[in-house]
Amino acid sequence: MQILIIEDEKKTAAFIKKGLNESNFTADIADNGRDGLELALNREYDMILLDVMLPGIDGWEVLTRLRGRGKDTPVLLLTALSEVEDRVKGLGLGADDYLVKPFAFSELLARIYTILRRGPVRAPEVLRVGDLEIDFPAHRVTRAGTRIDLTPKEFALLSLLARCTGEVLSRTRIGERIWDIGFDTDTNVVDVHMRRLRVKVDDPFDTKLIHTVRGIGYVLEPR
Repeated sequence: MQILIIEDEKKTAAFIKKGLNESNFTADIADNGRDGLELALNREYDMILLDVMLPGIDGWEVLTRLRGRGKDTPVLLLTALSEVEDRVKGLGLGADDYLVKPFAFSELLARIYTILRRGPVRAPEVLRVGDLEIDFPAHRVTRAGTRIDLTPKEFALLSLLARCTGEVLSRTRIGERIWDIGFDTDTNVVDVHMRRLRVKVDDPFDTKLIHTVRGIGYVLEPR
């Protein structure tokens, strides 16, 4: 899953991104309200971590404009403002939760999982495509009952393909979701990782699940 961090404190943003990456999330960072709003409106994110005190436009305004444009992406507010009135204001504007700084990353992660679980469409914890099974909470993949050991990046890549089963994903879309907003479309990193993933997921089995769509990208589906 991909998370947008809108936070102007560089150390805080880097700390959060590092923790999210270690927890198998992909994260983008915007260090001001205007850039964060543009990303939130034009890219696909599973959640937004939004600081309230931002340069450009503040978090209140970012949240107001997001909801005004019909974007229902879950938003977790991060702020040093701890008054009840501030929390009520954030929730009233459409935030899903509110976390006061300073906070432990373990609490932030717990809040993220809680919000994602209660989302409008809860993502399945176990997903099956043919004889492939992905257990997301356990970060475990099996095929025909055989355990497949994947790196965090390979697990994220397979998870993206599986959640979009039957949908052709372009290399650019894959790169932006699994790597970051600065993904270089001229690089072959997607193809390299896809080959490595196929070696583990497809090569030992007769039925292939990962297919190349020439000139476009990749799709996961049993054929």
